Amino acid sequence: MVAPSVDKLPLVSGHPALDLVNTVEPRLPVTGRHEHLAGPDDLLAWAQRATLIGEKEAVAVEAAWAADPPAGASALTAVHQIREALAAALDAILDSAPDRSGLALDYLSLRWGAAAARSRLVPDQRGVRLAVGSAPAELIPDRAVAAAVSLLCDADLAYLGICPPGEHGCGWLFLDRSKNRSRRWCTMNDCGAHAKAQRLTERRRAARASAVSHNGGS
Repeated sequence: MVAPSVDKLPLVSGHPALDLVNTVEPRLPVTGRHEHLAGPDDLLAWAQRATLIGEKEAVAVEAAWAADPPAGASALTAVHQIREALAAALDAILDSAPDRSGLALDYLSLRWGAAAARSRLVPDQRGVRLAVGSAPAELIPDRAVAAAVSLLCDADLAYLGICPPGEHGCGWLFLDRSKNRSRRWCTMNDCGAHAKAQRLTERRRAARASAVSHNGGS
């Protein structure tokens, strides 16, 4: 099921970087994929929902893009590239083929280097934290690549799961934190329910075919 808008797009992966990977439906190399980050406005709305930026930061980003419209298009392109590089790296991890991720990781490294140059250490209630991004026009790409690096370096990717394409799943990625690591679908309400309905349809079709064959042979 395709979400009607980026405002309704489920955030079900357990990590903002995976939510970014899941901004296309399905997350598969097929024609007809739906792009939820189709324009800068979509990107701005999604970044707030995914908590990459706060409300005040969103106002600053919007103002920067309004003053320089090409900056919004550039940020959108950068986020698309970060998303696809991260998806390629995660696909290699899922396939147990880490050597395949070299180019994707090189790109993310370059993007993170640029983002780090626009970042600084600031005091925090718990001590010190890294404030990623200082240029509003580039804040969302900087936060996106920071989330990607955090996922790859800090998350336990042994828990990485995929909504199974071979069983009518959409290919979205998620961290499976369920008991006994039993999660199979992006959500049971969407792909899980669709797959259940497909299996029921296939069983009924097979039953009808069997009945026709039996009656024709009698």
